[in-house]
Amino acid sequence: MEITDVRAHHIRIPYDAGVASFRQGASAISALDMVLVEVTTDAGLTGWGDAFAYVSPRTTRSAVEEMIAPQARGLKVPDAAGIPAVMEQIQRNLHLFGRYGITMFAISGLDIALWDLAAKIEGAPLHRLLGASKRSNIPAYASLLRIGSPENITGECKKALALGYGAIKLHETTTPAVFAAREAIGPGIPLMVDMNCPLTGEQAIAFAKACEDAQPMFLEEPVWPPEDFTTLAEVRRKGGLGVAAGENACTEYQFRQMMNAGAVSHAQPSVTKVGGITEFLKVAALADQLGVKIVPHSPYFGPGLLATLHLLATRDDGLVEMFYLKREACLWGGRADVDTTGHVAVPSGPGLGYEPDRGVMERYRVA
Repeated sequence: MEITDVRAHHIRIPYDAGVASFRQGASAISALDMVLVEVTTDAGLTGWGDAFAYVSPRTTRSAVEEMIAPQARGLKVPDAAGIPAVMEQIQRNLHLFGRYGITMFAISGLDIALWDLAAKIEGAPLHRLLGASKRSNIPAYASLLRIGSPENITGECKKALALGYGAIKLHETTTPAVFAAREAIGPGIPLMVDMNCPLTGEQAIAFAKACEDAQPMFLEEPVWPPEDFTTLAEVRRKGGLGVAAGENACTEYQFRQMMNAGAVSHAQPSVTKVGGITEFLKVAALADQLGVKIVPHSPYFGPGLLATLHLLATRDDGLVEMFYLKREACLWGGRADVDTTGHVAVPSGPGLGYEPDRGVMERYRVA
């Protein structure tokens, strides 16, 4: 079986985040852009991948079309055991364009699609190819967008708990916000704080100490730049709280640098950015070896979310991150949503388990 084509589909699904906002610079973002990677074969099977896009979908789409598609067309579709070698060769072929960022996002999309194909050829759900299945439902946490107002944070946290979520993550940078959330959810609910890299090391240590009584599970990416692993390790050592990072890291190599530095208690590989399922598995194996917990970055709506569920199904712990918002449509017919118990079901069909709704794709396609 050979790959006949690789196509990139730019899809934009609007959402309503209520009192929260998602911003890029001064601009508020009211829709989530994604680039779906469709890999077709001469046997009629199709694999689906997801290349991280957010505010750069045209760039990611171009990377898939100009760098990835020429590498993949005509290749024999590898089985699960053969995917790592294929992907390493493609990484080697494209290394002059950079080992991180957009190049790796595009590579991630192809990798996920190849794993989808490999599982479909076997007629099995993806998680069976990845290891022993340990969970059929994954606990989710509500990933709240930036709110700011402690009063509104209190209200949104209570709403999230009422919907069944068993854990909360803030995107805030003030101690009143953190304490408002803790008061709203009570002492037994895990609370995480994503800071998006705003502080110096000294500032982050002070913030961690100020938040200690609110008992966050971790501070996520508290310092700039995110790859300053030495400073992250110092914040972890002196701040008294767990530290999480990794959504901005690509490949197992960079995660190895992070973990060897002692920078994180929780590693956050993003399957649409890190290099796909192949690199995610390497990162997870390294984390298990070094005693670092895996809490994936997964606030997206496409095949990357399904891939994350399958990866977590093979692990005893780890939460799936779900954007706390109301989207206008769903590629999966609502089957990858959080249920009333705060869990998301792991798909059981072949491959990723679900095929994207072509009608939704066409309705929200960006030409």
